[in-house]
Amino acid sequence: MVKEMRIDLNPSSLHKRHHVFVKFAVSFLLLGLAFRLFVSDSIRFSSSVVETPPLVDTNSITESPPLSSSSSSSSSLPAQAPSSGDLLANESQAFPNEISPNSMYAVAAECDIFTGDWVPDPSAPAYTNASCHEIEGHQNCMRNGRPDSGYLYWRWNPRDCELPRFDPGKFLDSMRNKSWAFIGDSISRNHVQSLLCILSQVEQAVEVYHDEEYRSKRWHFPSHNFTLSVVWTPFLLKAYIFEDINGVSSSEIQLHLDKLDETWTEQFKNFDYAVIAGGKWFLKTAIYHENDTVTGCHYCPGKNFTELGFDYAYRRALKTVLNFLTNSGHKAFIFLRTTTPDHFENGEWFSGGTCNRTAPFKDGEVDMKDVDIVMRDIELEEYEKAAPVGAESGVILKLLYTTRLSLLRPDGHPGPYRQYQPFTKDKNTQVQNDCLHWCLPGPIDSWNDLLMEMINRGIHQ
Repeated sequence: MVKEMRIDLNPSSLHKRHHVFVKFAVSFLLLGLAFRLFVSDSIRFSSSVVETPPLVDTNSITESPPLSSSSSSSSSLPAQAPSSGDLLANESQAFPNEISPNSMYAVAAECDIFTGDWVPDPSAPAYTNASCHEIEGHQNCMRNGRPDSGYLYWRWNPRDCELPRFDPGKFLDSMRNKSWAFIGDSISRNHVQSLLCILSQVEQAVEVYHDEEYRSKRWHFPSHNFTLSVVWTPFLLKAYIFEDINGVSSSEIQLHLDKLDETWTEQFKNFDYAVIAGGKWFLKTAIYHENDTVTGCHYCPGKNFTELGFDYAYRRALKTVLNFLTNSGHKAFIFLRTTTPDHFENGEWFSGGTCNRTAPFKDGEVDMKDVDIVMRDIELEEYEKAAPVGAESGVILKLLYTTRLSLLRPDGHPGPYRQYQPFTKDKNTQVQNDCLHWCLPGPIDSWNDLLMEMINRGIHQ
């Protein structure tokens, strides 16, 4: 006997079953959505872990003196600089492990502030020769009558990130009760004048010291108790120099490769920050001394000395300087600025060389001179050796790599306008050109943007 299958057609029963089915469907959809979100977050998390650069070993780095920062300029520095071979092989790949300013927000990216381009910038310079009274006469291109002004309207633009403009108010607030020093030759003095001019927008510095020749100076910012110095020591070593203000020598320089210039070493313990640089003076004729004995020379024809070359002396000098810095016991924040290329064409400074260009080079349009390559390589190699040693002793040593970006600015020099109105009487008159130092305002102002970014990065390591 076959049992009859009955289908309940009661409306109330149908409604109940339909309600149960809807509940089940909604629950299934919600469960699926939750699973998808979970999987998506897991994938994104694992992806960010893979792409984020390795963290810097915080045990090897001490905290630098405080500097307030903004979200747009905080990041970390690379644990190690590249080898000179890597940099020579591909200039555009310098510092490949640089962590971006966004790293503190867990955004994985790489940023090298020293690789980029000069891009047009319509905004006016931060100062003029009218608003700043610290510009040395030789760099005051506006006052001296330079007719073009296009060189003022460019800014350095890293390719992988934004480089914030130098903020003078934030800088001074952060440097309260601190001391800075620029230690080196006349390029260091050129740089400190640039910084003074930018800071003058917030507070005028008071000059409290100068040496007899006005080459070394010190300024004080009373409202912030901030001290800024420039210490003129062209070799960073003990040297006896016999030349006048125009660079004319009466005898060979006597250079002691194993003795530091006490002009700066005796003050070093007073500086919280220092920017140290050397370079061009090592190309001059010099007799080299070690252990109080003449060991050789550079370009000394007619003398019965071994030609050791400027590269030997420069490497020896940097070794001596960096050994002092990393073993002095003074835990300062130190920048080693790399060599500054000149742009003399059709001769040198003493043989009629000029620099008449009015726009930057693009990357690939100019090559470094052999002497600049040699100096830059020595700087990178000696820095790589010294930085880990400094980190172990609590000294923060960073490379301020200004060489490449400066090479692209042949338009930023005074040229003939190192003198006041040189062509007023005769437009064809022959004058000495300055194709090494920088007009103020000018490209050297961007070096301060780099400094502030590097300080911000150093603090947030």
